[in-house]
Order: sequence, then structure tokens, then C-alpha cells
Amino acid sequence: MAATLRLLKTQIRKAGVDGQLRQFHASGYAASKVAISKYDPDVCMPYEKLSENLECIRSRINRPLTLSEKILYSHLDEPKTQQILRGTSYLRLRPDRVAMQDATAQMALLQFISSGLKRVAVPSTVHCDHLIEAQIGGKNDLARAKDLNKEVYDFLESTCAKYGLGFWKPGSGIIHQILLENYCFPGLLMIGTDSHTPNGGGLGGLCIGVGGADAVDVMADLPWELKCPKVIGVRLSGKISGWTSPKDVILKVADILTVKGGTGAIVEYHGDGVDSISCTGMGTICNMGAEIGATTSVFPFNERMASYLKATGRKAIADEARKYQTRLLSPDDKCAYDKLIEIDLNKLEPHINGPFTPDLAHPISKLKQNAEKNGYPMDIKVGLIGSCTNSSYEDMGRCASIANDAMQHGLKSKIPFNVTPGSEQIRATIERDGLSQVFDKFGGTVLANACGPCIGQWDRKDVKKGEKNTIVTSYNRNFTGRNDANPATHAFVTSPELVTALSIAGTLAFNPLKDELTGSDGKKFKLKAPFGEELPAKGFDPGVDTYTPPPADGSNLTVRVDPKSTRLQILEPFDKWDGKDLTDMTVLIKVKGKCTTDHISAAGPWLKFRGHLDNISNNMFIGATNIENDEMNKIKNQRTGEWGAVPDVARDYKANGVKWVAVGDDNYGEGSSREHAALEPRHLGGRAIIVKSFARIHETNLKKQGLLPLTFANPSDYDKIQPTSKISLLDLAGLAPGKPIECEVKTDNKVEKIKLNHTLNEQQIAWFKAGSALNRMKELSG
Repeated sequence: MAATLRLLKTQIRKAGVDGQLRQFHASGYAASKVAISKYDPDVCMPYEKLSENLECIRSRINRPLTLSEKILYSHLDEPKTQQILRGTSYLRLRPDRVAMQDATAQMALLQFISSGLKRVAVPSTVHCDHLIEAQIGGKNDLARAKDLNKEVYDFLESTCAKYGLGFWKPGSGIIHQILLENYCFPGLLMIGTDSHTPNGGGLGGLCIGVGGADAVDVMADLPWELKCPKVIGVRLSGKISGWTSPKDVILKVADILTVKGGTGAIVEYHGDGVDSISCTGMGTICNMGAEIGATTSVFPFNERMASYLKATGRKAIADEARKYQTRLLSPDDKCAYDKLIEIDLNKLEPHINGPFTPDLAHPISKLKQNAEKNGYPMDIKVGLIGSCTNSSYEDMGRCASIANDAMQHGLKSKIPFNVTPGSEQIRATIERDGLSQVFDKFGGTVLANACGPCIGQWDRKDVKKGEKNTIVTSYNRNFTGRNDANPATHAFVTSPELVTALSIAGTLAFNPLKDELTGSDGKKFKLKAPFGEELPAKGFDPGVDTYTPPPADGSNLTVRVDPKSTRLQILEPFDKWDGKDLTDMTVLIKVKGKCTTDHISAAGPWLKFRGHLDNISNNMFIGATNIENDEMNKIKNQRTGEWGAVPDVARDYKANGVKWVAVGDDNYGEGSSREHAALEPRHLGGRAIIVKSFARIHETNLKKQGLLPLTFANPSDYDKIQPTSKISLLDLAGLAPGKPIECEVKTDNKVEKIKLNHTLNEQQIAWFKAGSALNRMKELSG
């Protein structure tokens, strides 16, 4: 393995000198004459090569294959020899491209720079969408963001130019919408440093959210490693109609599988009902698959995808895909799924999920009684539509039809109504076609083409922190405090259509399928079922050109980071393992209940520090609940006996050579892909994270940074560790795949021994010993 990596690194260096890395990686794809995107004219569609790989796999696996397996296995680095066993083996894969949003790209590119490589090896892009705060409206908010974030944007743009990445400027739109419009295609394997990268499954690709260190591997032309996923099949029958929308499919699946039911699996949709869903609707379903912990989600290639490809200027790709539809881009007959879910779209009721978790589902017919029973605030304060999940032309059109219907009866939105276009193309098109004007008359505010309130970039003024209130959104995630940093905000996730209808009524008690409203003339009326064109009749208006291609050779360009910067910081390598057992480690915090990456590394105002590891580490665990006192960001310093903020105590431990562990509950690290939730504990002296179970991306991120992600062999052993306990991990010299770690827990002079499991393979153990995956990469490069 080491020899193989050294050879690859040598090839990369040689190729990088003359700027030919992209051609080096794509040389096996030369059979097709169709480019994978208009921005990558020299990289051709990979179908012939993928088909060759797939035939090799078929000769080894004598059974029908799911669509997920076809796409995944055809991207194997060594299809002739690699072990393939669902849920067990690790696959070494060759993704077709890498995508990064601006908040995660900073750390990913800082890691790439520190690797010493000259140019990225695969088509890669950076998208500026996370750092734009919603305040007044799109134009003003964008101008303010460009000014506030100039240092970061300049760094990202100059780094892209030097190392060969495409750069999408602030205002271009949300990464996942840009990818769907320009880069995704059926059969694609893409990794993205954002948990909602699976949005691309709406165009038939396997698009997987990862941490920045994984992106560095792929950009360095190293095989990317993924534990072979299981495959959950969702068979759709019937037809979507009326108030039911694609969002309701994934809201129902979240109800069935919960936030961790998809962990370690790809969700594959199939069945006759698929054809009733638009391409962007399929994207909505795949996007929110991140909320059930799925590796990714995917739909088979069909004519709805072909229509979207044609509308976005990629007819040649659609034509090429048709040639491989049966062979590569749809499941085999009688293929086997590890689990099968059946959903009849004819019977699917509109849903609204929440609060505080995206899997708490309420059919609209039960919402009123459930809200009253649970004491949710019935009055809705704000309605928000858009985000990467629901900001398509079709979404906007269906919402505008509801708004128009209400205005014909003299009604407008009863509450503030915010609209986030998914991209500059969507913004320009809905403005040209009059939809933006409808929202304006309805009382809405069109925000910037960015993530905005969905990720906490919302300068909300209408309620005070701690004030109990309800908001409804068409977003994907509704963890405590995520949208507005107010832990008392009850955020509900639903379709943009229901958000619009509920905004007219202003209450959770309203069911637009059955309830009447009173018009300005005093007459009762029911809202008509929404309708919107799937694709614009006049075609898409691209709007302002926001893309900057990299120069053919950026080797002479310079990327500077001011040593005094508070937002960017060159990385220093983490220390290597000293070969000794980790003994008598202090418990920094024992977390009670849900602990997402938002709890470990908050977003919102902290996004501005995503390129500065030391500064952003001041948010470590500040949202997690300490089991000792049921409080957030207040723990006892076991060295001094004083109480303090979690980051402050961790810094004290680090300064005094005290190694520590954190202890957590189930599905630890669910949510966003942000690797800062792994980088920060490592930076502040953490050595291991011990929990009942992990979310996939976060577990991998911990491994990449040299931390030990461990799970209780007996989940009840969680109760044996107290905040005052001392933890020892023994026989680490014998650390091996599949071998549990012996753990010694000392509490009040009592010693107990428990077993801790791990999923580390040989390569990942090497990361731990080297101090991080990046350190290991440097070791192998000589």
C-alpha cells in the first residue's frame, strides 16, 4: 500500500509541474467526446470506462446489482481485486469531482496547501454561499458580505487560481443548486465538503458528503476510502399530486428511519412512482437524506432528468446517458436490498416535521392536535422558503400560485415571509417571469442567493433570545438554535407550499387541504392546490456571470495569509502518537442527549473563523449539554476545581499537559459535515471520543485528525463513566482492525474495565500513529 501511494505521489508531482493533472486523471475517459461540463471541456464523460469496470465486477459478483452498487463499484480503484462486501469491506474509489463550499473550503484548502502538492488532480470547485448573512434583502446583504469577508474570498479565489480549481463568487448561489445546474450527471461519483452533497442524487449521481481531509485525498489523486454501504430500497408507487410534494417523501422516510436509520447505507429510490417526480424534486428528496444519516441517496436515470439536462444546456450528456441507461444507470431486475420501504404516493399526506429534530413527523391532518398536545407555540412568527433543499423554479412557481390565490381574495402573508433563491440562475429567471414580484406583493423579502437562515446566517430581530416561538421553513435541518441561535425557537421543516399556506394563516392550527380562510370581503374560501411549471417555458436566464475559471498554469501565483489574521491561519501538524498507552485521561465533558456537529462546533457567527483553527476552537462544545449540571458551556475543571466554559477548561488542560476524552450518547456527530468538530478537540488536546454510536461523516473526520473514535461494546457502560473519572486506553501498541480496546475507568478509587469497539482499518490506524491523515500523507511522500 505504501509503495502504491509513493508511486501516486511521484506521478502527481511530475504531472503538476506542467499543469496536466486533470488530463492525467481523466486519461482513461478519452473514449467519449462529450465533456462532463462546459467548464471542464477537456474532461470527457466516463461511461465507457465505468462500463468496463462494471463488467469486471459482474464477472466477480454473480448476482443482480442495485443502481447504487453499479455506480459505486464502477468507480473502484482496482475493480479486479478489491474486496466487496456490503457493510464490511472498505472500498478504494476514484471520484469524478470534488466540490466545496466557502466555510469548509478554507480548512480543506489550507490542508491541501500544507501537503505541498502543485495542482488538484480532479475537477474541483469552490462555492461562496455560507458567509452571507440575511439582514435586509439580497442586494444589500450580498454587498455587506463581500466587504466583511473580503479577506476570505480573496484567499479562496487566489488559492483556486494557483491550484487549478473553479471559483464561484459570492452571490452565485448555493453549492448544491449550482452543482445540479452545471456539474451533476447520471452515474457521477462526487464528494463534497457539505453534508447535503447528496442533492446530486436527483440527477442520478452518487454524491457524498465528506470532511475536508477526504477532499484533500481526492484532489491529491489518492484513492478515496469508504466503508462499503448497505443499500436501503424505497419503492415508490402511485403519483404525487395536489398538496403533496417531493418533500413529503423524505419527511415520511425520516419518520420511518429516524435520524440514524440510514447510517452506513445508500438510500435508493425506484418504482413506478419515480416518474411522477421532477428532477429537482428528486434532488429535494436526496438532499434531505442527510437527515437520516444515509451515506447518500439516488434515483435511476429517467426522462425527467433528461429534460432537466436539456434545459440546463446539457442535451449531449442526456443523449450519452440514454446509451447506458440499462447497463449502468438503473438497477437490475430482482436486485436485493438490505431493507425495503414501500410508499404509495397516492396515499402520502403532506407532512411537517419538528421541532428540534427532522424526524419528528406530523401529517398535516394531525398537526393541530399534536401541537396543542405538546405545547408548541401555535402562532407562527416567520415563514421561510428556499435553501439548497427547496429553491428550484418549480418550488418557486408552486409557492407563487398559492400567494396569487390568496391575494385574489385580498390576503397576504400574515407574518414575515423570506425567500431564498437557490442560484443566480433561479433568481434571474423568477425575476424575469414575475415570480419575485408576486412574492414582493405577498409581503415577502427575497434574500441573497445563499444559505442564509438555513445555516444560522440570520440577523433575526423580531424575538429575543430565550423567547419561545415557532417558525416554519422549507429547509432540511431544525436542530435546537440552528436557524437563529435561539434555543427556544420551535423550527418546523416542511414543503415550501405548506410554508406559504401556513404563512397566510399564521398558525399551526391551519390545514390548507380542509380549512377555509376569510377573504378581505368577508367570504370564506379554500386555497387551491399549488401548481408550478417544472421548467421555465422561456428557458433559464443565467443572470450575472459569477464563475472564475482557473488559469492554465497558476504555479507562479502566490497565496498569502497574514500571520496577524483573525480569520485565516496556516496549519501546524498535530503531534504524533508517542507509542504509549493513553493513561489516566481526564473527562473534559460527558455530553447528555443529542450532540450534533452544531453542538460541537456552532455555525452562525462562528462561520467567520472557519479558516482559523485556534479562534474557532473557542466554540468547542459550547452547545452541548453537560450531564453533570444540565447546562451548556459550563463544566468543572478537574485540575483546579473551578467551573468554566468548555473551551477555556480544554485550553487549561492543554497548557498543563492534561490529555482528555469526551463522552457522548447515540448518533454522536450527526448533522453537518464540518470537520471543525473533529479538528477543534484535536487542537485543544483531546485524544479520544467515546460514545454509544457515531454518525458516519463525523467518525471519519475524527479518524482523519488522529483522534480515536470509540464506541461502548456494552452501551450501558456509558453510565460507568462520570465527569470525575480517569480513563485509560490500554495495549494501544496492539491496536488492530476488529480488535476491541481495553479501557480502564477509575472513579472514586474504584476501577472498572470495559471494552470499547472501533472501526479503524490498517490505513486508519496508521493515521492515528502518524498524528493525522495529512501527517501520514507527508510520511509516504518522503
